[in-house]
Amino acid sequence: MTSDFGTRHDFRTVSSEDLHVGKVVALRIDEVEMPGGGTAKREIVEHMGAVAVVAVDDAGEVVLIHQYRHALGRHLWELPAGLLDHDGEEPVVGARRELAEEVGLEAARWDTLVDTAASPGFTDEVVRVYLARELSEVDRDVQGEEEADLEVHRFPLDEAVRMVLSGEIVNSSAVAGLLAAHEVLAGRAEPRPADAPFRDKPTRFAARKK
Repeated sequence: MTSDFGTRHDFRTVSSEDLHVGKVVALRIDEVEMPGGGTAKREIVEHMGAVAVVAVDDAGEVVLIHQYRHALGRHLWELPAGLLDHDGEEPVVGARRELAEEVGLEAARWDTLVDTAASPGFTDEVVRVYLARELSEVDRDVQGEEEADLEVHRFPLDEAVRMVLSGEIVNSSAVAGLLAAHEVLAGRAEPRPADAPFRDKPTRFAARKK
């Protein structure tokens, strides 16, 4: 798609300062050239990027997990998901791993549903959400205390969509993924291939770890 907006301002970063570099995120302040000729500071949270999976079985039920999220201080309904923290790993491979680790499933059919930018005003976190079908069970490999606490449930996809619209599901990748899967499975939309280009996959934080 070409732009009809003509020449756009180049928001060039003139300086950058690291405030924190942790295990999962980094925080930096960029000084950016603005259209009026001055500069402005932007606080940016760097992230590894992540994948999430809408796993739908032959009965039309979707697999959801109920997991504690400390930032909100409560358990949330979410999709099986995880960080893209294995160097050089293709996103769909990471999605396969997370589906097995979190809910003990594998899938023979994979498609890309949506890419969700969590909050692009201050973080480069983007989550790729896959549709996984033709499910079968595998041994679940619990990775830590947090995953040991999560509960796994299956809901009819229509019920999961109702939970989105009622506010019972608020996780952004779950909201987007469930609504997209509903459209695809109803025949009103086509998914992308599992290996579709991932334009906005975060790279800066991963590069710090090399």
